[in-house]
Amino acid sequence: MSSHAKSTALAHTEPMRGGNFYRLAIVGAGTLKGKEVAEVLSDRNFPSLDIKLLDDDESLGQLETLKDEITFIQSVRTEQFDKIDFTFFASDPDCTRRNWKTARKAGSAIVDLSYALEDEPDAVVRSPWIERQLGQALTVELQPGPSVVAHPAAVVLALILLRAHRAGKVKRAVATVYEPASEHGQKGMDELHEQTVNLLSFQQLPKNVFDVQVAFNMVSRYGQQAAPALATIEHRVLKHYQRIAGKDAPLPSLLLVQAPVFHGHAFAVHIEMEQAMELATLSQALAGEHVHIPLPAQEVPTNVNAAGQGDVLLSIVPDPNSANRFWLWAASDNLRIAASTAVECAETMAASRPKGKIQ
Repeated sequence: MSSHAKSTALAHTEPMRGGNFYRLAIVGAGTLKGKEVAEVLSDRNFPSLDIKLLDDDESLGQLETLKDEITFIQSVRTEQFDKIDFTFFASDPDCTRRNWKTARKAGSAIVDLSYALEDEPDAVVRSPWIERQLGQALTVELQPGPSVVAHPAAVVLALILLRAHRAGKVKRAVATVYEPASEHGQKGMDELHEQTVNLLSFQQLPKNVFDVQVAFNMVSRYGQQAAPALATIEHRVLKHYQRIAGKDAPLPSLLLVQAPVFHGHAFAVHIEMEQAMELATLSQALAGEHVHIPLPAQEVPTNVNAAGQGDVLLSIVPDPNSANRFWLWAASDNLRIAASTAVECAETMAASRPKGKIQ
């Protein structure tokens, strides 16, 4: 594990408090992820003195509300990064690649939600949720490399499988992940909506994002013109899973399916334990921080009731064919998990920032 991975603190489980205040920038502030980051910063009372909202597309000039104050989205320029402590890149990957070195040269710590920096030599793929699960301790670094936010599907799978493995060792895991349109940003959401409307009115389907019909349909492969390909996303989920969960975690067989839903991941996970296990024992092992198992009388997890939730919703059903096999059905808010991960990464990196009040 890299030194950066070891620097991932037993991260703050409560919002940060204290006398230190930081200047922040959100690049891609008009995107779904950018808006969610701004909301989580407010929810967690991140000690920010100022937050700049930046973008380089049609969002320029758009008004946004930050901590009950109205501000507007500005263009991404070199001088915008002056005296910025943390820059969140929620933009498209090309925008991140064009601007992240400028931000870092200006002295900013980098948090990447676009995955553009996942293979940079000094970058680390991070999930503070998983770091706490593994008990990784904090080592302060004065110049930490970019923190790349782990794919939200990788975070959910790692959290579930690590806890199951600790309860009795997972012999085999097979997961189907249902991908929402919002993972492709507002353009993906708009295309699913337009396809739905056009299908009902017998009109031609727009296919600029997925290059295939996704409305009223589920596919395991996009059209040839789609970028990134669904197989590329599937590979990223597994790669991020391995980076955050570690070499000793059970490696699931994974199938990623594009579902005709706007928001929220859903997971069908089949696990086989090495030995027979009681349902109550497994349930107790899986429940806890960030995982909520509804009571039998409550609603089963869906991507709809997971929307806006900070927790993973999970139900467990024994496999009738074997006493050591179980079906797990989970749902989570993909944007909320990505944004929470990003903000918690900044919280843990705050220890490396200069102390005292900014002049």
